[in-house]
Amino acid sequence: MAVLVTGGAGYIGSHMVWTLLEHGEDVVVLDRLSTGFEWAVPREAELVIGDVADQMLVEKLIRDRRVDAIIHFAGSIVVPESMADPLGYYLNNTVKSRALIESAVKSGVGNFIFSSTAAVYGTPDQIPVREDAPTRPDSPYGASKLMTEIMLADAARAHDLRYTALRYFNVAGADPCGRTGLSTRGATHLIKVVCEAALGKRDHVEVFGTDYDTPDGTCVRDFIHVSDLVEAHYLALQRLRSGGSSMVANCGYGRGYTVLEVVDAVRDVVGRVFDVRLGGRRHGDIVTMVADAQRARIELDWHPRHDDLTQIVSHALAWEDALSRRNS
Repeated sequence: MAVLVTGGAGYIGSHMVWTLLEHGEDVVVLDRLSTGFEWAVPREAELVIGDVADQMLVEKLIRDRRVDAIIHFAGSIVVPESMADPLGYYLNNTVKSRALIESAVKSGVGNFIFSSTAAVYGTPDQIPVREDAPTRPDSPYGASKLMTEIMLADAARAHDLRYTALRYFNVAGADPCGRTGLSTRGATHLIKVVCEAALGKRDHVEVFGTDYDTPDGTCVRDFIHVSDLVEAHYLALQRLRSGGSSMVANCGYGRGYTVLEVVDAVRDVVGRVFDVRLGGRRHGDIVTMVADAQRARIELDWHPRHDDLTQIVSHALAWEDALSRRNS
């Protein structure tokens, strides 16, 4: 049996592939390489270049590779971009996910893990955010992911399909062994942006909003190390294979850091000063987003090992340095 990883040449997906291989799984990666990289896929995994909406291709892969589980990362993830191109996001994140779910149902794949997001909550009423909080996404990105969660729930009620939707908070860091990391040019992830500035890849960091009701006036986020996140996916896979029921779970640490605390953490690790410019608020930004992740800890028996901002920043910086050497 094999696991099909969509988007497995991307940031989180490539970490997932390494984790699956370490656990002795056979892995097939499906990626159209729009933002991913062929070199990010380990040689022990099979890479198929294609689109998740190509149902003939997907169903052939499932048959030929005897796929019993799908872990679905493929999609678009930039909130401001989704505001400018909502139809593109509904196509890439929702319509194409619908095609993939249908392929899973038609081919008898009963285990499906979906890469969702805390953006489905929108601006939360309470912090930390629980899974039963109202889902009121503020962006087409969040709405497109929520629609896929709804499709999965409906499909699971009608067919022999069980799923886990993991709602990510702010994913950061890189593989501690230095095998992969966030490599997309122009990525908007805060820690990557600050690390790039610290290493001279950007001429400055812009902070959006310094007058919020937070300890230092900047937004607060719950940063989760990518290695802990993919471990949660692997545990979810084991749970589904053991007959576990469908579920939705947050993935975060339950601890928030401000934007300026992240900047200071990077400064402390690199030991140098870089240009930080304080700007006005950005439309659509949520002030504070911190997870209640007790469900993942209990249901998946998930025990994060990298819950430390300095460690997250150090791994991210090491990957940026390695990426510079690769691209030189």
